[in-house]
Amino acid sequence: MTSPPLAVLRTEVSPALDLLTVPQVMARLQLGRSAVYDLLRTGQLASITLGRARRIPTHALTDFIRTHLEQEAA
Repeated sequence: MTSPPLAVLRTEVSPALDLLTVPQVMARLQLGRSAVYDLLRTGQLASITLGRARRIPTHALTDFIRTHLEQEAA
């Protein structure tokens, strides 16, 4: 029996890597827990809820950073 191609394995693992936990976002932005939840609550940072867990897509974090950089440049 042969194993599936490596490309197939990457697509199965990739979605889990595209979601960040609140502590991961805290570390990346160097902000406290309350500050991150305030960003989520006000809609400045998009997230999804899976059961009771809150997850932030990496693209949402990238968009948030890009938006703030553009605002500071203006």
